[in-house]
Amino acid sequence: MKNKNVSNRRIVSVGQILVWVVIFAAAVFFFNNPGSKPAVLDYSDFKQKVSVGEVSNLTVAPGVISGLYKNEKGEFAKFKTVRMEDPKLVEELAAGKIKFKAEQDNSWIGNILFNLMWIVLLIGFWWFVFIRPQRSDGKSAMNFARSKAKMQDPSKQTVTFKDVAGCEEAKEELEDVIKFLKNPKKFQKLGGKLPKGVLLYGAPGTGKTLLAKAVAGEAGVAFFSASASEFVEMFVGVGAARVRDLFDQAKKNSPAIIFIDELDAVGRRRFAGIGGGHDEREQTLNQLLIELDGFESKQGIILMASTNRPDVLDPALIRPGRFDRHISVPAPDLKGREEILAVHAKKVKLAPEVDLKMVAKGTPGFVGADLANVINEAAILAARADKEAVSTADLDEAVERVIAGPQKKSRIISQKEQHIIAAHECGHTIVARLTNHSDPVHKVTIIPRGQALGYTLQLPLEDKFLTSKSEILDKICILLAGRAAEQIVFGEITSGASDDLNKATAYARKMVVELGMSDKIGPIALPNGDDSEVFLGRDLSRHKTYSEELARNIDAEIVDLMKSSYERAQEIILTNRAAFDVLVKTLLEKEVVEANEIDAILGLKPAAQETPAPKGADSAPKPAQEAAQEQQPKAPKAERPEAKQAELF
Repeated sequence: MKNKNVSNRRIVSVGQILVWVVIFAAAVFFFNNPGSKPAVLDYSDFKQKVSVGEVSNLTVAPGVISGLYKNEKGEFAKFKTVRMEDPKLVEELAAGKIKFKAEQDNSWIGNILFNLMWIVLLIGFWWFVFIRPQRSDGKSAMNFARSKAKMQDPSKQTVTFKDVAGCEEAKEELEDVIKFLKNPKKFQKLGGKLPKGVLLYGAPGTGKTLLAKAVAGEAGVAFFSASASEFVEMFVGVGAARVRDLFDQAKKNSPAIIFIDELDAVGRRRFAGIGGGHDEREQTLNQLLIELDGFESKQGIILMASTNRPDVLDPALIRPGRFDRHISVPAPDLKGREEILAVHAKKVKLAPEVDLKMVAKGTPGFVGADLANVINEAAILAARADKEAVSTADLDEAVERVIAGPQKKSRIISQKEQHIIAAHECGHTIVARLTNHSDPVHKVTIIPRGQALGYTLQLPLEDKFLTSKSEILDKICILLAGRAAEQIVFGEITSGASDDLNKATAYARKMVVELGMSDKIGPIALPNGDDSEVFLGRDLSRHKTYSEELARNIDAEIVDLMKSSYERAQEIILTNRAAFDVLVKTLLEKEVVEANEIDAILGLKPAAQETPAPKGADSAPKPAQEAAQEQQPKAPKAERPEAKQAELF
């Protein structure tokens, strides 16, 4: 009903505007129509017409004489002429028997009314087009500088911390903000001040926006939400004006929370481009800095913002005094994943045999959005099969759909290519199962999913936060095992290993350049620049900090790592060739081989320990190798954790 009333108001407004436009156009046409204008005669011509009797119906006013005259066509038409001092004019008119009348000078009144009419028309047009819509629903042409942030009614905010799981540390940090908003005097009596800004950062889908909504729901205060991209427009100064308007609205409704999503859209480092121009985005950022910590800082207002890239934000924006708290929202651990699944499964009917803890174990690296998608996909699959409840099989299929995409059952693949795909995937499987530092193999399949023609699924037994050198070497070896298997079985390689080669090369380069895991290069970290510098201006000004000789040594070390890992993969497959052939045959027959059947075929033989590994790639970890572990980054990148990815063909 509300939408219908709004539509009716808009129709009425448009109709009124059209009426005023028609009136305005008619007035302009009437006063500018050449046919309605009288001809202007010289006074001498007028006297000549009087003498021959070619004028009639004269109106004699103090300054002008008007009436009808006979024109060149012999027709009577309107005319006017300026009156001059002529005492004999009345006598001549009487002698010629010409009708005339006298009139007082009222021309100044007509001029005033004429000018007032235009003013009234312009004021009326302005009021109906600009002022009236602004008073009714705020959608006028002059409102482009107003903030587009949406204010949430505190009484209608139903999201609380009960709806958020998997990030207990972040919730604890935010509880102080809630307590301060509810009882500021408790902190102020000890000299504490309300935090001005809270920055939530983490990978996409970890629940940053949901946390902000939960804070507003718990505190019960006004909540303004906006996207950072809504501030910047094509008009100069609009972004800064919208920031001012947003904080003014929050001040009127204080205490209040302002939430800006994707802060990096306006908060990127200033003077990062060529020439360091002061563009519209930087004006918006400057206004945001002033509002957060200027001379007229607002009281009772907390700015919450979220970003996937805290490393690209301007240092002046994220310093203490503006964003006082930086809260990391990481990917959930095993317990957190189980809690998130339980939250999303409340509205879904699950079968009695479903164990969410087992589902959580099979989804390492999944974030909250992925887990919500798993529950939703499982419910859709169960409904498609006309089931009464969601089963474990539906959840397993949903997990695989999130990892690798839906099955491509209609894709027709020739027997020769199926054999190549099976050999490729069995190469991954054999090496992954027989190396000591790799994640356990869950299954191998040649059923196409998404863009993959087949894949080997590995799932870790526990969450990992550090990676050893031996584990990375095993990853590289597993990635190259698919191509090694193709070379051994068919004597020829295909394009199916392109993605494996890209990943393996990236691992090798990271070991040498960033993690200091190369014996030849040594424990040093060199600037890579692939994702640390994201601005064109800095890309142009960056200078290489190491010599050409060191660059050649780095390239040679990366090549050696790739070659030694490839040879190691070939050696493992050749040593276990009989079991490899059986696994390929079984995979071609069944299309999917589970972990227990893989172990049965291999006889649980730890072949990797019996196989002599190349120098620098020992399968058994040494104490020095265990100490060289990958450090955690300071800020999470916007990418899916590696533990979640399967080896795809």
